[in-house]
Amino acid sequence: MKFICIGRNYAEHAKELGNEVPDEPVIFMKPRTALLQYNAPFYYPEFTNELHYECELVIRISKNGKYISQKTARKYYDSITVGIDFTARDIQNELKKKGLPWEKAKAWDNSAVIGKFKPLAPEVDVKNINFHMNKNGELVQKGNSGMMIHNIDKIVSYVSNYFSLNIGDMIFTGTPAGVGECVVGDELEGFFEGESLFKLMVQ
Repeated sequence: MKFICIGRNYAEHAKELGNEVPDEPVIFMKPRTALLQYNAPFYYPEFTNELHYECELVIRISKNGKYISQKTARKYYDSITVGIDFTARDIQNELKKKGLPWEKAKAWDNSAVIGKFKPLAPEVDVKNINFHMNKNGELVQKGNSGMMIHNIDKIVSYVSNYFSLNIGDMIFTGTPAGVGECVVGDELEGFFEGESLFKLMVQ
């Protein structure tokens, strides 16, 4: 199992961080050790002073594939949830200045939060899915899959040109505007079409 993550996939998010809107999907990866186990505590990492949440739709791959066409991509994932791609923003900014990879800022242990997965019926319109996240009970991020620069089927197809997709792989599809800092004591809760799929406390 691996995490494949798409960066800068919402125009407003790219703008809020001062990044250019990309012409093609920006890909980075997290190892399986990045997964925060269900109901496990989340601890603020010692190596950062600026921890940011990034709430995203996450799909789970249900069929092995390589060189998948956009037309058939929908056959390769069967469930969806919301999750958090935690980012050590101070470290990421330093790495970006030096033109270095982001792994230290993005791929550390427990940096990937996954909510309860929801089955995706064939009739579900994956280009019109609403999700949001609250911090301490207040709305901080709100998105819709129709706002993606690169839609889910395009992401699956594009990624499969470079990496084989295997059953159980998860794809973080990008975060909308509203990312921000969290501190010890903050409660983060992610919603999919109004249903809460994860809740955690930063410890």
